[in-house]
Amino acid sequence: MHLTRDEEDILAGESGAVKQKAMEILVALGDIYNAERLIPIESAQIAGVSYKTIGEAGLEYLTDLSGKVVVPTMLNPMGMDRYKWRQMGIDETFVERQLAIIRRYELLGIDAQCTCTPYYVNAPRAGAHLSWAESSAVSYANSVLGARTNREGGPSALAAALVGKTPDYGYHRDENRVPDISVRIDFPLAGSDFGALGYVVGKMVKSQVPQFSFVAPPNADELKALGAAMAASGSVALFFTSERAMPREILEVDRSDVDIYSSSEPDVVVLGCPHCSRSELAGIARLLEGRTVARPLWICTSRFVADRSSSVISRIEASGASVICDTCMIVSPAFEKRRMMVNSGKALEYGPSLCNSHTFIGTTANCITAACTA
Repeated sequence: MHLTRDEEDILAGESGAVKQKAMEILVALGDIYNAERLIPIESAQIAGVSYKTIGEAGLEYLTDLSGKVVVPTMLNPMGMDRYKWRQMGIDETFVERQLAIIRRYELLGIDAQCTCTPYYVNAPRAGAHLSWAESSAVSYANSVLGARTNREGGPSALAAALVGKTPDYGYHRDENRVPDISVRIDFPLAGSDFGALGYVVGKMVKSQVPQFSFVAPPNADELKALGAAMAASGSVALFFTSERAMPREILEVDRSDVDIYSSSEPDVVVLGCPHCSRSELAGIARLLEGRTVARPLWICTSRFVADRSSSVISRIEASGASVICDTCMIVSPAFEKRRMMVNSGKALEYGPSLCNSHTFIGTTANCITAACTA
């Protein structure tokens, strides 16, 4: 891989040991994927934030780092709401370790917006090169916003944030941003159906780039749910819904394939994976109007969205439900070993493996009904 003089100087250690190590990571990635050069990025997003997932080893690694990121950088969800951790039942040792992780990231100049939807805080422009680690955010940035990012690991995204560049390969390049397979949907879908569809199609197409044909165009929240589920169940990082040259391979999905909803009785209902948008919060508030929850109902969103949705959140919490920020059901110990009902294909995929929970999916309306039924 060709390096500029400035990049060679960083690799030689002239900007310090931390940036040198970061450049070594980027050069190694470039060599693996046959990148010819590094390209500037406009933002980064870091995974590996919850103490539940990175533990003491991760905290120790962060403690040894110094320096500052050189592009706007945000964090993935941590293991608790930083203000409602008692309500979530998080123990004080976990809280202490989790806050230490956040402080270490903040010392690196990273914005501690702990969210899997960084595009609600600062949406990248079409064509912008990014280095994002959260799989659902990668899918949304590539597929809905038209930005360009590979799915980074936590260390590579942090390395890119410290240097301000990433190797030019994968979905940064035009030749890789083309559909591999056409997915035909000849029946109407709405709301949570798109998360169920993504869960099913992701397992079918794996890491291919699908192009969808829908009866009616999905809205932004539905595209978010579709991409998040495919990223979780199949490692899909890019999909298309606009008309292009049709791929030769065609996958037809029936209504029965998507009907994976369950009527099992949960002990907890959790919505917001990925984090709820303002419109999704408003929809939940409407469904809860005049009702009272009979079992725990948690709704996850970003603090950025919550701060701009106070009246809607008040309506939600009047029912006895709880809106939490900074975290989600997948990375928080609060939801381990539960019978968990979700409206998300992503949570359906990750709940059993990452939470050791019996996880099943319903529509948003069915989830609300389950939460309000004794």
